[in-house]
Amino acid sequence: MSRVRRHIAFERLHNFRDLGGYRAADGRAVRWGSLYRSDSLSKLAGPDWDRFLALSVGTVIDLRYPWEIAARGRVPGHDGLAYHNLSIEHRPYDQAEISPAVDPWRHLADRYAEVAFDGVAELRRTLEVIAAADGPLVFHCASGKDRTGMVAALVLSLLGVPEDVIADDFALTELATERLIADWRAAHPGRELRWPGYGRAPAEVMRHFLADLKAAHGSVEGYVVNALGVDRTVIADLRTRYLDTQDR
Repeated sequence: MSRVRRHIAFERLHNFRDLGGYRAADGRAVRWGSLYRSDSLSKLAGPDWDRFLALSVGTVIDLRYPWEIAARGRVPGHDGLAYHNLSIEHRPYDQAEISPAVDPWRHLADRYAEVAFDGVAELRRTLEVIAAADGPLVFHCASGKDRTGMVAALVLSLLGVPEDVIADDFALTELATERLIADWRAAHPGRELRWPGYGRAPAEVMRHFLADLKAAHGSVEGYVVNALGVDRTVIADLRTRYLDTQDR
């Protein structure tokens, strides 16, 4: 797996990645150039916009709150680009203010559990849109870490990618941590960043989240089918659309 191939370089985006190449349990692999995850696409402009258009993305799923979009904008409109705002998180929290005294990785996993419980309608629709997308698709939140990481974990799990690989993919955000912190400081001059874990994405967080889902629902697929109400034909469509017979 090539890190250069997985990480697509932009000037203002810090965490745009291709989910291709991951091997599923049945021997197939996720297709390259079909499924992307990112930080906020509202930052796209100039040469970055040209780089984005070159990927031929046909669908964008914006996982942020409507108030985040109102404050910071959304992906630019473009002919042939379908846009969906599916705000999967329902209980806002300020990561910069997390107490340094708490177990940070358990704390984040608990917030993910809240999203998994609260956001069933939006998560179901997100999976349906991904399964039915015409052409390459990208889903994103603000930093491309937590909400984006959750959706990536659900999709990769349904595609049969092993848990350790999913956790390692989540942790790749750590390569962007310094730039995410720099962006936060630039946006909040004079404010103290209380939580030393801001922008971090250790694999342990995702392992906690996946373990919680399995403990409550038997498996990630059990959660998706029984809690989200996703039809198994959607899961079959995901596998047909995003799994290839070989890692190209």
